[in-house]
This record gives sequence, C-alpha cells and structure tokens, in this order.
Amino acid sequence: MHSITKLMQRGHFVRSSCFDTWIMKTSVVAIRDIIPPPQRESFNDVYIAYELMDTDLHQIIRSNQALSEEHCQYFLYQILRGLKYIHSANVLHRDLKPSNLLLNANCDLKICDFGLARVTSETDFMTEYVVTRWYRAPELLLNSSDYTAAIDVWSVGCIFMELMDRKPLFPGRDHVHQLRLLIE
Repeated sequence: MHSITKLMQRGHFVRSSCFDTWIMKTSVVAIRDIIPPPQRESFNDVYIAYELMDTDLHQIIRSNQALSEEHCQYFLYQILRGLKYIHSANVLHRDLKPSNLLLNANCDLKICDFGLARVTSETDFMTEYVVTRWYRAPELLLNSSDYTAAIDVWSVGCIFMELMDRKPLFPGRDHVHQLRLLIE
C-alpha cells in the first residue's frame, strides 16, 4: 500500500493509472497492460493499453443511428452498474460524461477516464472544480467542496436525458449560464 501512496503523489496521470488498475470490473474499462518506464526513478510517461472499444456514447448520441428505448435502458443499466461498483470502492468518478462511456459493437458499455477520480474521505475537502460543466451537479456549481457520490448520480441523470433527447439537458455556455439553466 505504501508504494501505491507514493505513486499517487506523482501526479494526475499516475493517479489515473492507479485508479484504473484498482477499479477493473464489468462496466469499467479494463487495463490490458502497463508498459513500465525504462528508468523507474525518473519517468515522465506511463503507457497503458486498455481493452479495445469501438466508440463512445458521445459519438452515438451525435450520430443518426436509431436507438430504441431498450438500448437507452441497457446503457443506463450498465452505467449505474459500473457506478455502483466504483462507489462501493469509496471512489467518486467526478467526470462522468458521454465521451467517458465507451461502447463496443455488442452495446457493452464501459466507464473510462479516472483522471479526476478520488477516494472519498471524511476529513479531506475535495476540489470544487470537477466534472464537465453540462454534467456538473448544483453543489459543484455553487463551489461546495463537501460533496458526495450524488455528484456522479446527477451526471448520470443528465447523460440519460441527453441519450433520450439526443441533445444536452443543460448546455450552459459558462458557469453563470449553467446555473441559470438549472434554476429555470
């Protein structure tokens, strides 16, 4: 555990890699290989090979491809199943959005990009500026650093509506406009 803690202190990319390795499960994209740096003491890059997925939910939403109600329900089920697993490990994803939900030809959905993910803690305050604006929960827009897994659930709700309507639910141009859209 000590070596993982030291790695976590090396920055965003290594932190993302540790979370990706730690949270491998159905509905979460799997790591196939980690290519170690030639000199472990002075490395700047880590290369990670993930399982191959064909596209992401953002591309599907923007396409003309027909989606049945069953497709939408199945996608929502897989997102929630993956999120349940992530939250059961006391981790907040903090950046759920359609482009972070990968799909293959069988409609298998996988959550990816744990670069902003954090282990929940009762003593540490969290960063307020997380989650892409359109999927950001109200408490984050109000700069709260005391938030819960509910921020990820809010994002899932926004994603589901976008999937159903084929357009973003709250497409704010900036922080103030985003708040205005939520209030109206």
